[in-house]
Amino acid sequence: MSSYHDPVLLRESVDALITSPEGTYIDLTFGGGGHSREILNNLTSKGRLIAFDQDEDAERNLLHDERLIFLKSNFRHLYRYWKWLGIEKVDGVLGDLGVSSFQFDEAQRGFSFRFDAELDMRMNKSYKNTAADILMRYERNELQDMFSRYGEIRNAKTLASEIMRLRESGEEIVSSFRFNQILDRLRVGDRNKYFAQVYQALRIELNEEMLSLEEVLEACVKIVKPGGRIVMISYHSLEDRLVKKFFRSGNAEGRIEKDMYGQSLSSLKQLGKIVIPDNEEQKRNPRSRSAKMRVAELKILDDK
Repeated sequence: MSSYHDPVLLRESVDALITSPEGTYIDLTFGGGGHSREILNNLTSKGRLIAFDQDEDAERNLLHDERLIFLKSNFRHLYRYWKWLGIEKVDGVLGDLGVSSFQFDEAQRGFSFRFDAELDMRMNKSYKNTAADILMRYERNELQDMFSRYGEIRNAKTLASEIMRLRESGEEIVSSFRFNQILDRLRVGDRNKYFAQVYQALRIELNEEMLSLEEVLEACVKIVKPGGRIVMISYHSLEDRLVKKFFRSGNAEGRIEKDMYGQSLSSLKQLGKIVIPDNEEQKRNPRSRSAKMRVAELKILDDK
């Protein structure tokens, strides 16, 4: 379990999520089952948990609990599955976003620049395209936009141009270490930070992570009951920015709409301040250092 994923902000997220021990909850990112296990530990026999994960490796960690329903799917399909299950509105949704430690540490998955492997990066291995396909097929402007938007790379234009030059010379960029050699020639600033940003951009583009997050946030508003909670743990500024805007305004654009009396029309109410792991957790699990947790509650009727 711990080798797959050390759950980040475990106690804080579950405490924020559960409002009724007999309620129905959703874990959008089952992974190693750490958050799911803790949620179940806090539910009575009448409670229920629905867990999503598109990664087939997550199925190895399934918990044998009759209160758990596991769905092998991208969480972006949350609303469709909720309709399919035919259940009432749920009490809360938890999302521990990003890539698990297991996925980063499995060399053949291609998520990390630390290993020499094929540039795969598929969260769902049934997908046909890989990160290498993006490098070999995207046009120059598409590559530049991807690196700039999802990696916030300062020399995105230079990087895109170099990739195109190598492709036009007949080279295929399919392995992480070959890609790293290219990045080493072009990197700006700290090596690890630059590499992490470039790999992040590829991963987000391939797996449509930002679009999936936007879709699941919109679904949460539809399926969580008044007084229920939405808890999101993000690991990079793009995710956190989207969650922050959505929780503040009720939409992905961050557009705050008000009624004739100046009251917000958003169905969400932000709870508390942003939560980050304490020093002890960051020392125990270095990958938790970038984690940020935000919590929102669905407004009860007439709740201002």
